[in-house]
Amino acid sequence: MSEERGRLAAYWERQQERLDEVERKRALRLPTWRTRKRRRTLSVLVLAGDLILVAGAAVFHRQPEPVFFACWFGGAVIAGGAHYLLRILTGKMSGGFSLRLDEREREWRHRVTFVGYQVLVGLMMIAVLYSLVISGTEDGGARGAMMACALLVTGTTLSGVILGWSLPDDDPEDFDEVSPT
Repeated sequence: MSEERGRLAAYWERQQERLDEVERKRALRLPTWRTRKRRRTLSVLVLAGDLILVAGAAVFHRQPEPVFFACWFGGAVIAGGAHYLLRILTGKMSGGFSLRLDEREREWRHRVTFVGYQVLVGLMMIAVLYSLVISGTEDGGARGAMMACALLVTGTTLSGVILGWSLPDDDPEDFDEVSPT
């Protein structure tokens, strides 16, 4: 049993080291974008992409297929790309283990995670109500599933959006290039 625990502990440490290395590399990306203004712009783009996804779900099987695909894939590209960049700019707060965060970062993360969870629950209630309202229509199940999917994506991106919107500017000295040794 202790040998198994030793293997798991070693595996966990390797995973931690790998994630720390990924975070060190990510922390050096986009140094000129690490401003509140850029993060807020990306936050708005994520929300706009999410709303386009919701609009695509709303027109699913009601409008010609090209309208749905334009909304669905356009919203996915906008929201996905902006959310990816936002995760880079918010750093380990948005994706790292809580143990690796300092007290300030942990407090920010817990606060936005709680708010994001509460909003996600509300969005899932809206998805259920939408599904009930359209259940008697043609393709009601598929339309309800598409709306639930769009609202789920919206809810899962909210923590990053809140972090991106509310974090203060980073200290530029933290991102000065260090000469390789």
